[in-house]
This record gives sequence, C-alpha cells and structure tokens, in this order.
Amino acid sequence: MNRPHDPDDGTRKPTGPGPVEQGDVLQLDQSASSADYEPAPDEERPAGGAGRFWSARRIPAGLVAAVVLGASGLLLYDVAAVRAGHPAMQWRRSLADGLATRRLDDVWVLTGASVAAALGLWLLLLALTPGLRDLLPMRRTHPDVRAALDRTAAAMVLRDRAVEVAGVQSVRVRMGRSKVGVRAVSHFRELDDVRADLDTVLSTGIRELGLARRPRLSVHVRRPAKKG
Repeated sequence: MNRPHDPDDGTRKPTGPGPVEQGDVLQLDQSASSADYEPAPDEERPAGGAGRFWSARRIPAGLVAAVVLGASGLLLYDVAAVRAGHPAMQWRRSLADGLATRRLDDVWVLTGASVAAALGLWLLLLALTPGLRDLLPMRRTHPDVRAALDRTAAAMVLRDRAVEVAGVQSVRVRMGRSKVGVRAVSHFRELDDVRADLDTVLSTGIRELGLARRPRLSVHVRRPAKKG
C-alpha cells in the first residue's frame, strides 16, 4: 500500500525538471551553482585581533646599503686624491661638466630624474608596507605570543575538508587575506545541496583556523566537463 504524501513531513520537493536518463547516461539539468558568503559581523567574532607581520626587507636594504657605501667610498677617495694634489677622476669631471652644460629638459636629465624618482618611490613603498603577504595573522590569546598561518597551508586544510563532502569530485581552494575562493566539481547530487554542505564545512573550517581577520567565503560548484 502506498502511504499518502504529507506536504509537511519535512521532505523537499524538487523544483524544475529533474535528471533525464537516456540509455546509460544521466544528464543533469543544472551545470553550476555559486554564492558568496560574508564573514560574521565584528560583534560575533572572537576578541584578540592581531596586526600583520612586517618584513625585514633584508635584500632591498642590503642592496641600497651596498650602493650607497660604494658610491660614498668612491667619492671620498676622489676628493681625498684631489686634496692631495692629484687630478680628479674622469667620471667626476664628465659628470660635473654634464650637469653644468645640459639643460633641464634634456633627455638624459629627464631619464635620470625619472629613474631616481622611481627608485625613491619603490623604497618608500617598501618602508611603509608590511609585506609577508603569505602569512595570515592569528588571534592573540596571550599578549606576549604572536602566531601566523601560511596561506598555502590554510588552503590545504580547507581543501582536505572540502573533498570529504559527498558529491565532490575535485576542488581548488584559493586562500587570500580577505577572501577564500573555492571551485569544486561535483559528479553527483544536486549542486545546490553540495554547495550548501561546502558552505557549512568550510565556514566551520575557516572559523577553526583561528585567524585574526576572518575572510569572506566564495563557493562555486559545477559539473564535470563533457568529454568529446
């Protein structure tokens, strides 16, 4: 005997046309499902924020120090040689004559000024920005302890959780400082159901990473590409 269907029994009726079976091939009517999810509001986030880690900039600082040291040493040597009665080096005489005779709109003068300005802006940018973009600061539970999580490691943790969701064939996670982009391929189940499960699992995973700034989650699920 068939049991009468109760519309309030908690089951969800499928909307729109369902899968159409042709021979041994199951054709699904939906090809992709995606949505963005905002992180929790500030009042719902755990306390204990932490700033970003600053890079020591050892390579740029070393290069600048080497150039300044070399140029200063060469100039001081030439000045000392002139004071001792020797003629100035050819490069300094040529530089002094060029600066005295060339006009300000000369191509070489403008080129040198542009290069110097670009190098100065680059050094200012390095001095004013923290760098170390691959490190995600974690919440500070103790005032004297600071910790960070590598973006690649965080992406691998979220990827391992995503592949455990039923229906997920493959997944790619791109971990950013403000957004986590997830692109998954599902070979069975409804795409909206797979995306909802990924949203739940990954939201929990992001929260358990313990980041000081919880990134926004973007999930996109699609069917595998048809062969042939």
